[in-house]
Amino acid sequence: MVKALRIVLGDQLSRDISALDGIEAGDVVLMMEVAEETTYVGHHKQKLVLFLAAMRHFAEELRDKGHEVDYIRLTDAGNTGDFTGEVKRAVARHKPDQLVGTEPGEWRVARAMEGWDKVLDVEVEIRPDTRFFASHQRFADWARGRKSWRMEHFYREMRRETGLLMQGDEPAGGDWNYDGDNRKPWPRRKPVPHRRRFRPDDITREVIDLVADRFPDNIGGLDHFDWPVTRHEALAALRDFIETALPGFGDYQDAMKTGAPFLNHSLLSPALNLGLLSPREVCARAEQAWQDGHAPLNAVEGFIRQILGWREYVRGVYWAKMPGYAAADALDADRPLPAFYWTGKTDMACLAHVIGDTIDHAYSHHIQRLMITGNFALLAGIRPREIERWYLEVYADALEWVEMPNTLGMAVFADGGLMASKPYAASGSYISKMSDFCTGCSYDVKKKTGEGACPFNALYWAFLDRNRKHLKGNPRLAMPYRTLDGWDADRREGYAAAARHFLDGLD
Repeated sequence: MVKALRIVLGDQLSRDISALDGIEAGDVVLMMEVAEETTYVGHHKQKLVLFLAAMRHFAEELRDKGHEVDYIRLTDAGNTGDFTGEVKRAVARHKPDQLVGTEPGEWRVARAMEGWDKVLDVEVEIRPDTRFFASHQRFADWARGRKSWRMEHFYREMRRETGLLMQGDEPAGGDWNYDGDNRKPWPRRKPVPHRRRFRPDDITREVIDLVADRFPDNIGGLDHFDWPVTRHEALAALRDFIETALPGFGDYQDAMKTGAPFLNHSLLSPALNLGLLSPREVCARAEQAWQDGHAPLNAVEGFIRQILGWREYVRGVYWAKMPGYAAADALDADRPLPAFYWTGKTDMACLAHVIGDTIDHAYSHHIQRLMITGNFALLAGIRPREIERWYLEVYADALEWVEMPNTLGMAVFADGGLMASKPYAASGSYISKMSDFCTGCSYDVKKKTGEGACPFNALYWAFLDRNRKHLKGNPRLAMPYRTLDGWDADRREGYAAAARHFLDGLD
């Protein structure tokens, strides 16, 4: 008889996941590919390959370490298509004394797991996910009694608790945040870093064939699949980032360049979110690079803030505010998502480039998501749930706990300011400053309204005017509202009419 049936989910591919703590001879590890997880949204083909290939490789790694693994494939006869059904079947097969799992990352899976003790004739233990710096309770303790939540305040506490980039009680270099140093556009003649990518092996190629056959209509292609799918490859990707890209990450983390979707970004979020890398080891390696003089403080602090700050913070927000957070719509946005988000076919060069890269790689870096695809959705008044689902579908690193707060809170301000102190709204001038996307565009970024004017310009001012009741009192928007209030009614209506004309002709 099996002592314990230990469940490892597809984003828990770590030898130190709590479900495997104390594993011993006689225990069985259960891993499940289920249809529900592949279809609850129309995942990018490369995202599906990433998860399924990484799961199959991890199962082989566990077997190589001597563990018995009961691995359910998507195409196995009798596969019920959901976690609860497969756990029931596994309990009937193995008759374990105990079922052991780790709390899942997504709210909907947690609700399903909460019912297992009622439908299974076996003891169920769901353990905390100890891979994160902050537990759910730690975040709740921080948030309790605060009038407003700000990532920066939480981040400083995490720095103090972990000791990362600290010199005694003070932050390294004297400042907590070097974001002001990290906003340079990509120099015209600067070479783009060559980044380490990974050739699919036989296991991954088998999954590629499966996805191509089973999900032919999902967004994306499979010709460019080159993500790390094993612990060994993930460590190689980490080394590549530290050695090749981290030194310039700070300066250019907000830069965008045609034909260069990666630049100095880490490309580690898929491996982190799967569990192939731990946030602690990644932050420690980055800090060591600064201590060794290999990377400047502004680069290392900016990178560590993304993991120790934003990644932990959005997880806290997600679990503190779900399930109601999913319906957030503070700006009453009600326009459907334009069709070009699925095809990249638009005359707006910035959106065409970013969406095209997303289709090819299941990836775009954070400033492209925030200030191109997110900015457009914000200014156009796209329904928050539709743009949120789009992000969840198209990006390889998109798990709901990290994607939803970033989309609803940061990208489209649907939570009314819980995540961000102001909407990340910008006109075409920002895009022109931080990228070369405007070169050769069908629209003129310097033209505000009229034939051939960049749509972002009219959309920006129309957005502010349309949402005056929601945003006028925001102190961080005082300057643009002073500008808007200085215009006469005809000029304001001119921008509003230009925005309406463009939006009405989208599809």
